[in-house]
Amino acid sequence: MIKCDIPKMQRFVRKFKDRRVLVLGDLMIDKYIWGTVSRISPEAPVPVVEVQKSTSCLGGAGNVEQNLKGLGAAPVLVGVVGDDDEGLWIKRHASESRGIIIDEKRPTTVKTRIIAHHQQVVRVDQERRKAVSPEIEVRIRAFIEKDDIEGIVVSDYNKGIVTRSLMEAVLPVARGRKIPVFVDPKVENFALFSPITFIAPNHIEAAKVVRHACLTATEVERAGREIMALIATKYLIIKRGEQGMSIFEQGRNPIHIPTIAREVFDVTGAGDTVIAAASLALLAGASILEAAVIANAAAGVVVGKIGTASCSPQELSAALERYE
Repeated sequence: MIKCDIPKMQRFVRKFKDRRVLVLGDLMIDKYIWGTVSRISPEAPVPVVEVQKSTSCLGGAGNVEQNLKGLGAAPVLVGVVGDDDEGLWIKRHASESRGIIIDEKRPTTVKTRIIAHHQQVVRVDQERRKAVSPEIEVRIRAFIEKDDIEGIVVSDYNKGIVTRSLMEAVLPVARGRKIPVFVDPKVENFALFSPITFIAPNHIEAAKVVRHACLTATEVERAGREIMALIATKYLIIKRGEQGMSIFEQGRNPIHIPTIAREVFDVTGAGDTVIAAASLALLAGASILEAAVIANAAAGVVVGKIGTASCSPQELSAALERYE
């Protein structure tokens, strides 16, 4: 276990309060249909789910925003929704909806998960991955240029918001205003994120980027060096699931930290928690190691909950004590 100054990191957590972070990314609704299974369908060899309730929450970049909000920050959500009831739902439930643009030519992305007895049975996706129009990109850039923010989180789900032209517009604006940029990437757009402050792929995404296995510590370290050479980023965290995280910093040796999750129920959205907590920690003045430990602790809280979830400052501070 990594030895850390826990009171110091808990002070960083208290500094999360009201930090204004812009979240740019793919917006969606995570819908959950909860039920029970007691029989198999006579029509096909599939379970029949008897619905007990349904719930909806912000997903994708919206879940990053909710994680930032849960940790005490004041996030600003920027993205695109359809001209439909689902898009209006997202605008109503976002902490701040000024940056949410309606595109009449696309539906709002909805991921519907059917869950029975705490197990996901199937997921149904409603989406269109076509890139956003140049007109919408101009509106997004204009919003970022004028808004008063401390950091930008790019939450890429490869649904059309992250394009080469948009990144070529946004990253110079951030650099000119000295605003750090933190990225949760998808493989298809990986090369677009440069230069940035911090990027956090999982080990599966990292393996696809470098085109070799990324499981053992040796393989992960090799992948980390290759990624740091591929794009200009100050920090890199490779998320490794139950094996924890590996941290890379320019000019330093990599560091591996284990997970602290005691019981895992659902990993849905855990990556959103990592990028939210690590970004806030870096903005609060933490080192990349301290930020990774804080993010790891936050993820450990979230995976112990069913469905898309977030972590409160109080839960995070308590989880950090497990490192002592």
